[in-house]
Amino acid sequence: MTKLGKHVVYQVYPKSFQDSNGDGVGDLPGIIERLPYLAGLGVTMIWLNPIFPSPQNDNGYDISDYTAIDPLFGTMSDFEELVAEAKKYHMGIMLDMVFNHTSTAHAWFQKALEGDSKYQDYYYLRPYLEDGREPTNWVSKFGGSAWSKFGDTNLAYLHLYDPTQADLNWHNPSVRHELYNILNFWLAKGVRGFRFDVINVIGKAKVLVDDETDNGGKYLYTDTPIVKDYIQKMNAATFGNYPDVITVGELSSTTIKNTANYTNPANNALSMGFNFHHLKVDYEQGNKWTKVPYDFESLRHIWHEWSQGLMAEKGWPAWFWNNHDQPRAINRFVNSPKYYCVGAKMLAILVHLNRGTPYIYMGEEIGMLDPKYQSMADYVDVESKNAYQMLLNQGLKEQEAFGIVQTKSRDNSRVPMQWDNKKYAGFSTHQPWLRNSNYNVINVAQDKISADSLYAFYQKLIRLRQVNSIISDGDYTPKYETIPEIIAFERRLKHNRILVVTHFGEEPVQINLANDAIQTGQLLVSSYSDFKISREMTLRPYESFAIQY
Repeated sequence: MTKLGKHVVYQVYPKSFQDSNGDGVGDLPGIIERLPYLAGLGVTMIWLNPIFPSPQNDNGYDISDYTAIDPLFGTMSDFEELVAEAKKYHMGIMLDMVFNHTSTAHAWFQKALEGDSKYQDYYYLRPYLEDGREPTNWVSKFGGSAWSKFGDTNLAYLHLYDPTQADLNWHNPSVRHELYNILNFWLAKGVRGFRFDVINVIGKAKVLVDDETDNGGKYLYTDTPIVKDYIQKMNAATFGNYPDVITVGELSSTTIKNTANYTNPANNALSMGFNFHHLKVDYEQGNKWTKVPYDFESLRHIWHEWSQGLMAEKGWPAWFWNNHDQPRAINRFVNSPKYYCVGAKMLAILVHLNRGTPYIYMGEEIGMLDPKYQSMADYVDVESKNAYQMLLNQGLKEQEAFGIVQTKSRDNSRVPMQWDNKKYAGFSTHQPWLRNSNYNVINVAQDKISADSLYAFYQKLIRLRQVNSIISDGDYTPKYETIPEIIAFERRLKHNRILVVTHFGEEPVQINLANDAIQTGQLLVSSYSDFKISREMTLRPYESFAIQY
């Protein structure tokens, strides 16, 4: 079995990593060019957001052909070269598979529209009710009804997301076998990882009914019992036959029990799962489009609850702070700009020394921040534009609405990678598809020569995971649970232990290392270079450390 605890995954947003042909959009040859950089960091797997042909209505998560490369990113030969070159550096490639839905531009959906009954059964088609209402009262996660009219018929098709993303009918064995063939196609190309988009919503019932709870249908299709069965069958027919392949499920609105159910090795389903609860602690009453300070106590509770809960249930978590849908974590969890560097190290310690597999999002390792855009004209993301209009409609002033978009937009993380301080940040020779903002002060070239280099700090954390079995395999016990602004835990393997303490605040806080063994232990890493171990310690802003004893 693959050693999950040794893996460190680096997420590349292909449009924004490196442009090789001067069109302002990142591509596969650009990623190949930067492989030495990633190998130097020490990561073991590179996750690519979707690179398949797509109308790009949802940034590639609306796929029109699962076994081809979108010309925007290059050719199949480019992809094959990427896999081969990455392998030379002992890195695997992880593809992003969107199996809950296809684009309505996909050949399957187009054949269904033409009247082919075989392909009509690939989707959820239901007649409108006699009074003209949709088949159910389900609500799309992107707003509005989850049903749209199917061509010139009296049928509607289900789309839990955008109307151009039609949900696949997993009850149909032909659909499942099509998806198995897609995975086996890429496995034969040498792909060694899969990230499954919103995989826990594939378990809709054969008979779809109204949601009587006024919850938009969510509980009727999320984490239903059949989901694990579907994933297990997919495992057995595809990636389960490759012991070196790892998989991760994006689990929407999930629970500890369900995540463990999918990721317990005994169940032969997924290797690990993402959850997003810890990244909703700055949502006011669950509403993303609000601007409030994050709730530390909620964050601490979620961190301990999920870490302990998944360990007890033999599940395996995928831990992360940043991805292509999230604002930069430094801006969210570090209050004062003067502490951004030490705060970034604190955040890295918490993820990389935890039980689970850590994920790094491109630019995180040099401390990239949200861009300082000054108008809505700078934003590309359709969700951000829609949210801005929604906030205005709710009565907010333009400045207030813009301030919320600035803090929550998905474009915050999609800004092109900042390689140097030259024009277009070394990403391209052409105006990028999304404007860079602060590359003059934050870029790879500058960080790597800095005495406080974040890149070097990440290298150290990744190396520790590779060589220290307590980090990769040890258990998890919360510590200092009543001290304000402290998330701390102990990792233990047999008689060996590591104490990890992270300080999320800017006010001094005192902790007592009462255990003599800790005081004489080995300092593994700290967010301040002049850190010293003592029995009584007053932690400075974002001061964090790990001691093995």
